[in-house]
Amino acid sequence: MIQSASTDAPGKGPKYKRIYLELREALAEGTYSPGNKLPSESELVASFGASRPTIRRALAQLESEGLIDRRMGSGSMVLPRGKQEALVFGLLIPELGSTEIFEPICQGIAQANEAGRHDLLWGPSLLKGATKEVQAEHLCKYYIERKVSGVFFAPMEHLEGRDSVNRSIARALDEAGIPVVLLDRDIVLFPARSKYDLVGIDNRRAGYVLAEHLLQTGSRRVAFFSSPFSAHTVEARMGGYKDALQARQGPSAQVLVKLADPSDLSAVRQFLEEMQPDAVICANDYTAAQFLRTISAMGVKVPSQIRIAGIDDVKYAQLLQTPLTTIGQPCQEIGAAALLAMLDRIAHPTVPSRDFLVDFELVVRESTELQGKDRFQSNEATCLG
Repeated sequence: MIQSASTDAPGKGPKYKRIYLELREALAEGTYSPGNKLPSESELVASFGASRPTIRRALAQLESEGLIDRRMGSGSMVLPRGKQEALVFGLLIPELGSTEIFEPICQGIAQANEAGRHDLLWGPSLLKGATKEVQAEHLCKYYIERKVSGVFFAPMEHLEGRDSVNRSIARALDEAGIPVVLLDRDIVLFPARSKYDLVGIDNRRAGYVLAEHLLQTGSRRVAFFSSPFSAHTVEARMGGYKDALQARQGPSAQVLVKLADPSDLSAVRQFLEEMQPDAVICANDYTAAQFLRTISAMGVKVPSQIRIAGIDDVKYAQLLQTPLTTIGQPCQEIGAAALLAMLDRIAHPTVPSRDFLVDFELVVRESTELQGKDRFQSNEATCLG
């Protein structure tokens, strides 16, 4: 049995990673020979003083490198080096390049593949002049022709017919027998749930946490603002926002929701005049950045007249004229979890669909931080800028 005294040492990364490295070293040194079993999960929990999910994540990393074979009810068998064939995965991310969270998610997938046993395909060059949905369908066809081992799919958003396109892509991959792991969002509207594994944050809780933060720090009229045809994650975030309002203000809490283009000056002005919010949760940081620019042109001051928050914590969130309070998505960890989810789906194709939720962080910046005399001016001042 491995005796670990180092896994709690500070500064050496997540605990699952340290356990994985120690187990991998033991395998390299021949502590466990090919054909033999590793200690059971319960024994590893006791040995490392870790939770069962942490142990399972470390074992999944070993399995992804072809070092062990995990079978339900049978434990983890040590494999000979090189026995497992390399797998090829496709990345089908229509928003890549236009939504900042997906590049680091892809980096997380690549970095989780430390031993280089699996290949990632980014697909062929884009079709010149083709719409986003045609590009996505073309890429799906390409992956099917290549007979890839699995596809990481981030469903399309900001498109009126996105649902039919997303379902068509998923159906084609199903018919080809290719496993699908969804990134960040589902292909169906919350609270419905598709049959595919999904990796991301708990978006409903993210909306709740932002609304609760604003309410606890003095806001009374918190609104939710989103562009039309946003991703289904936005519905979940909106649901969490509503939950927080009702938890703090009761069933009669006033829900203020607006779907509009955040760069449309007249639409934003109408929203402020009609709903009189003192704080606005935007569906994501991109929406928040556009909204901030629009209200700045109106002369509305943030945060003294209105407080603004977003979700994602993209690179520019802290570089805006008023740095943005937001929910930080751990994108690289989402990518690493996606690879583990895909490998587990391939190993256990009949298990029910699962949500792999990676924790997030509330990042408070100047866009919601009020001090002294700046604490709320009237809503009328907000709307007359």
